Amino acid sequence: MDSSYLTDPIILVVDSLSSLYILAVLLRFLLQWCGTSFYDPIAQLLLKITHPPLRILRRFIPPIGRIDTSSLVLVLFLQMAANFSILILKGVTINIGALTILSITDLVALLINIFIFAVFARALLSWINPEAYNSASSILVSLTEPLLDLCRKVIPDLAGIDLSPLAVLLFLQLAKMIILPPLQQLASLIG
Repeated sequence: MDSSYLTDPIILVVDSLSSLYILAVLLRFLLQWCGTSFYDPIAQLLLKITHPPLRILRRFIPPIGRIDTSSLVLVLFLQMAANFSILILKGVTINIGALTILSITDLVALLINIFIFAVFARALLSWINPEAYNSASSILVSLTEPLLDLCRKVIPDLAGIDLSPLAVLLFLQLAKMIILPPLQQLASLIG
C-alpha cells in the first residue's frame, strides 16, 4: 500500500467538512448583503452554525457599510487553512502568497458557483411550481433577483418568456473563464 491509501480518505473528510462550513459562512454573508430576512428557517440554521466564530471576530473587525468584513476574513482564513491542510497531507509545500491567491481563487469559484446553482434552481422551480412559496424559494429570489433584474433591463420579455436566467448563466460562466485562469496562473507563479 502506498501513502495515499491513508491520506486520501483524510483529505476527503477535511475537504468535505471545510467546504460545507465555508459554504455556510459565504451564504450567510451573501444573504446578509442581499437583505434576506433572517427569520427564514434556512437563514436561522446558517446563523446558528456560523455565529460562534463571527461573534469573536466582530469584536476586532468592524463592518464596512453593508459589507460584513468579519465574515469575509473568516471565510478567507477557513479556505486558507483547508488548502494548507490538504497540501500538507499531499506533501506539497507552498508559500503564504501562493496559498492566499489559491484560496481567493477557490472562493471566487465558489461564489460564482453559488450564483450559478441559485439561478438554475430558481428557473427550475419557476417551471415546476411557479406559485409556491417556501423557505428555499425566498432565499433563491433574494440571491438572484439583483442579477436577473439587471438582465431584464437589457433583455426584453419575448412573448412571456424570461430569458434573463440564461443571460445570467452565460455571464457567470464567462466570468469563471475570464477571472479564474489568471488567478490560478498567478498562484502557480508565486508558489
